[in-house]
Amino acid sequence: MSWANDRRLQEFDSPDRRVGVLGIVSAFQDFRGLLKLRAFQLLALASWLIVLASIDFGAKLTVRDPDIWWHLKVGDWVVQHHAVPHAGIFSRTAGNYPWVAYSWGYEVLLSYAYSWFGLVGFALFGVLLTTAVAFVLFWMLYRLCGEFWLAWILALAGSIAFVFSLLPRPVFVTMILFTVVLTFLLQAQRTGSMRLLWWLPAIFVLWANIHVQFVYGLFIVGLFAGINLLQRLASRTGIEPDFVLAPTLPLSGLMGFLLACFAATFLGPYTYHLYQVVAAYSNSHVPYFMIEELAAFSFKSWTHYLLLLLTAAAFFAVGWQSKLDLFKLFLLIAASIITFRTARDAWFVTICAVAFLADLRPREGISTPVLKLSELAAVGVVLAISMVLIARNNDFNTRSLDRAVSSDYPVDAANFVRRYSFPGPLYNTLGWGGFLIWYMPQYPVAIDGRNDLYGDELDLLMHKSSLGEDSYKSDPYLNDAGLVLLPRELPLAKLLTVDPKFRLVYQDRLAAVFIHNRADSPEPEN
Repeated sequence: MSWANDRRLQEFDSPDRRVGVLGIVSAFQDFRGLLKLRAFQLLALASWLIVLASIDFGAKLTVRDPDIWWHLKVGDWVVQHHAVPHAGIFSRTAGNYPWVAYSWGYEVLLSYAYSWFGLVGFALFGVLLTTAVAFVLFWMLYRLCGEFWLAWILALAGSIAFVFSLLPRPVFVTMILFTVVLTFLLQAQRTGSMRLLWWLPAIFVLWANIHVQFVYGLFIVGLFAGINLLQRLASRTGIEPDFVLAPTLPLSGLMGFLLACFAATFLGPYTYHLYQVVAAYSNSHVPYFMIEELAAFSFKSWTHYLLLLLTAAAFFAVGWQSKLDLFKLFLLIAASIITFRTARDAWFVTICAVAFLADLRPREGISTPVLKLSELAAVGVVLAISMVLIARNNDFNTRSLDRAVSSDYPVDAANFVRRYSFPGPLYNTLGWGGFLIWYMPQYPVAIDGRNDLYGDELDLLMHKSSLGEDSYKSDPYLNDAGLVLLPRELPLAKLLTVDPKFRLVYQDRLAAVFIHNRADSPEPEN
């Protein structure tokens, strides 16, 4: 045994072996040094944003969103009329119903992007929103943990978990502003300073005029203030557990900011009517089984498991700390309940989870790390140049975007309808309603993606009709339709081919067009 050990020591101590070990150590030290280089860190940040942008460019995600088209048309209407709508414009079934264009600010920006740069500007708008969400996520994590690579890894995992769960739309602005508000609250709690909270009312003025999910931000500000209130009331009654993190901010100031944020949401053309929209959505049930993104997680995608892992890790991190932060705990519980009920809100629990993972260690007395203006400019230049090159290599131009639109939506069928000017009214399905609002504005649609406009009763009626249930025969909106445009493989489309009240006048790989057998219906040329 001693001979064998001596032999191993001799082999280890040989010149070749020493050189190999020293080489590995030297390479490891060089790699650690490389990781500390600011230029390399900024390159890693830019590279990650470039990857996200390239995915968006390649898939042309913005133009594939069925809801983005009615957003664009509403923005055009606001720009043209210099006002916001208060009724269900573009709809024949709900045209007289009260309706709030709660994303009008986003829609105006979208309208200008399209009017100035056409489809390219329209699609680029979505790419920029996607990269902005990812960057702000990194910005939050870097401020909270102070370590570049930890922030980078968490931002990468968080982005993968939720950024592509939805297509670019107004909720992306909600993701950005929610991240900013959560960052300010966590930093205020950590430092005991309310300086950053002075920004909150201005943020909510902007948020309330861009997307109705500003209520999520209002919820976390209210939860933050409410937890502080309960802790102070408990303290007065002698209930002050040692394991709970004590509040660090004055209660009167928090309540003042909460009221200011609430009041700020009324500063817009819709004032209190925004809360009627929130009530309508909260009482809605049918869309949750009609629309896939509103359904609960199916766990058919590995990103769902990543989100679950991040959530579980965040719960462990919150409970592992020496002092339990009740705000983090209750926010994480609420976010989990909401997110796992509807996959559309995957961003909610993900942003909270990665924030709490980054905010593990106390950093009292340590300045908050920031990216310098010169560093931001460098990342922006690299990203801009890369986006131009990626766009060229992915045929990100008007012709290519036109092809992408035609592959998903009934462009040829709509052109056929416009050629013969068939009399309406139009009957369509929910999925194509938004596109038809934009592409065939002369035909008000039967239904589109504005679930808050149509209500459960109308949504359910048209959903059953589209599935070919017997109730379609008594569907009043179908029976009085002069023109029907449906996906070719839809059960209702197959039924109408043998229904004597309608006749098929056009069909392609996507769509089928029917007209009512009336005397005033023109006969298309062969």
